[in-house]
Amino acid sequence: MSLTPFRSQIIADVGISFGDEGKGRLIPEVAEELRTSPAPVSVVLKVNGGANSGHTAAGLKFNLLPCGVAVSTIPHLCIGSGVVADPRKIWWETRPLERKGYAVLDRLLIDERTLVADLTHRLLDLAWEDYRTNVLREEPRGSTGRGITPAYVDEVAQWQICFSDFQAGPNYFARKLAQRADRALHTIRHVCRVSEAAWRGFFQRLTEAEQRANRESIEQGDFPAEEFDFNRFLGPEPFTLNLERLTEAYWRAGTALGRQIGEVRELVLRELDAGHSIIGEFGQSYWLDKRQGFSPNVTASHTFTPEFFQSAGIPLQRFHAFGVAKAYDTKVGTHTFLTQMEDSHPLCARLKQLEYGSTTGRQRMVGWYDAVEKGDALRYGGFHDLMINKLDALTHAGDWRGELLVCTAYEAPDGRVHRHVPRNEAVRKTLRPVYQRCPGWAEDIAEVRHFADLPRNARRYVGAMMKAVLDVAYEGREWPAPLPNLRYLGVGPLPDQIIKDVPTTAEIIRAAGF
Repeated sequence: MSLTPFRSQIIADVGISFGDEGKGRLIPEVAEELRTSPAPVSVVLKVNGGANSGHTAAGLKFNLLPCGVAVSTIPHLCIGSGVVADPRKIWWETRPLERKGYAVLDRLLIDERTLVADLTHRLLDLAWEDYRTNVLREEPRGSTGRGITPAYVDEVAQWQICFSDFQAGPNYFARKLAQRADRALHTIRHVCRVSEAAWRGFFQRLTEAEQRANRESIEQGDFPAEEFDFNRFLGPEPFTLNLERLTEAYWRAGTALGRQIGEVRELVLRELDAGHSIIGEFGQSYWLDKRQGFSPNVTASHTFTPEFFQSAGIPLQRFHAFGVAKAYDTKVGTHTFLTQMEDSHPLCARLKQLEYGSTTGRQRMVGWYDAVEKGDALRYGGFHDLMINKLDALTHAGDWRGELLVCTAYEAPDGRVHRHVPRNEAVRKTLRPVYQRCPGWAEDIAEVRHFADLPRNARRYVGAMMKAVLDVAYEGREWPAPLPNLRYLGVGPLPDQIIKDVPTTAEIIRAAGF
C-alpha cells in the first residue's frame, strides 16, 4: 500500500455530505489496517447524536452503539458525553447483538455525563413537527422523530439528566423525570397547540415504528411486543402521562446498565498513553452541523472533528480525520439540493432503489456528486484522508447509458461563479450547478479489488471527483504535499467490496489526464 501513515492515534470518521455516506464500514477497515501495527485500535467512541444516526458495519445496523461492536478485536466501545442516549434503546440494540454472539456489555462504557433521552423528547419532536406544519403552515422539517433536538435543548437549558443519575437514588431520578415531563406536556399542549387526536396518534406512531424496527427481536423472543407499545404510557386524561409506569421503565433500563457507566475520559487517556489508536465515530455529517449547516435542516449536535475532544473530555491535540462520501449525493428532508436529479432520469430511478435510511427507512433524494460541498468540508473541516463509497452504483445498467456529472462550481443568476458554498441560504437557493461531464462505463466493477483493474472511465471519474474537490479545498493557495489520500474506494455493499490499493491522489489525477 502506497498510502501515507496515519498522522495521529486519534482517527475521526466524519461524513462530508449530508449524512448516509457509509461511515460505518470505515471502522472495520481502519481497525484491520492497524491491527498488526504498533498502534492497534483499542477504542471506538460514538461522539455525537443519538438514535438518529444509523450506521452499517459488517452487515450489521447500529443506532446508539458504536460500529466497533462488529470488530471483536476492539476491546472498548464507548458512548461519549456528547451523545444523547435512550437507555431503553441501548437494550433494544444490545440484546439481539449479544444473542448473535457479539460481545457488547463486556466492552461497553457509557460516560457518566452522557445525556439521557427519553419518551418526552420523542413526543416533543413530533409535536414541534406538528406545530411547523399545522400552525406555521410550513413544510415538515423531516425529523427522524427520535427526540434528538429536544434532548439537546434540555442540555443547553440546563435541565440535564445524565447517566450518572442512575447511580443515585430512585427518588432523585423520579423527581427530575417528573419535572421534565411536566415541561414537555405544557409545551406540547399550549405552545405547539397539538390536537387531542394528534396527541394520541403520537403514541401509536411510535409504537408502529419501533415494532417494525424491532420485528426480528420480537420474533426471536428477545423482547415481547409489549416492550415497544408506547400506548401504555398514555395518562388517563389528554396531555397526561402514566408517569409511574414511564419512570419505572427508564429506571429499570438505566440501572441495568450500572456496570457500563463510568469515566470515558480516563479510559481514552489511558489508551492513548499505551500507544493505542482511537476511532471517533461521528453521526450525520459536516453539512448537518448545528452551526455550519443550514437551519432548520441541521441536527442538534456538532458533527465534525473538534467535537471528539468535547465528547471524550480530553484536551485538544493532533488528529487524523477521514472524510467519507459517496460517488453521488443523497439528501433527506427539505434541504436545498442544487445537484438533485430529475425523477425521470434513468439513473435516478436506479439509485432510489438503493437509497433508504439504514434504520429509519426514509427514502432519500439523489443527485450528482457535488465537489463544492466536499471541497469546502475539507477546506474548513481539516480532513486528511477520503473514503468514497458506492462507485458501483453508477455502472451502466437497464436504461442508464449516459454521462456522469461532477459539480465543480455554482453560477448565480447574474453570471457570477461561486467556487465555495455560500453561507447565506437565501443566496444558495438562487444558484445553479456548473458541471463537468465524464463518460460512464458498462463493465461490472463489483468484483474488482485493485484500482488498476477498474475500467478506464471509472478511474477517470474517480480522478475527476478528487481533482474537483481539491480545486475547491485549496482554491487560492498551493496544494499541500502530501495531498489527502483516497484511502478506500467502495465498489459494493459487502464488507469485502472495497479497493484498498488506491494510488496516491497525485497519481490518480495525473493518470486521469487532469
